[in-house]
Amino acid sequence: MELRHPFDDPQGQFTLLRNRQNQYSLWPQQCALPEGWEVVCAPQSQEACQQWLAEHWQTLLPVHFAGERR
Repeated sequence: MELRHPFDDPQGQFTLLRNRQNQYSLWPQQCALPEGWEVVCAPQSQEACQQWLAEHWQTLLPVHFAGERR
């Protein structure tokens, strides 16, 4: 039996997580949520998650850096 990394599963379902710094992470549905992250998008395909991110994630800067820029 070949073990695969959960991020590499083309048929996998993923959730999108966000932390307190408004950073996002694609996360395999079957994996336990890491501490400090919350689910912001229901489980769906990796492609659908990428589309969601393209529409909703406006900056790569964490909140504490983004607030300092003016």
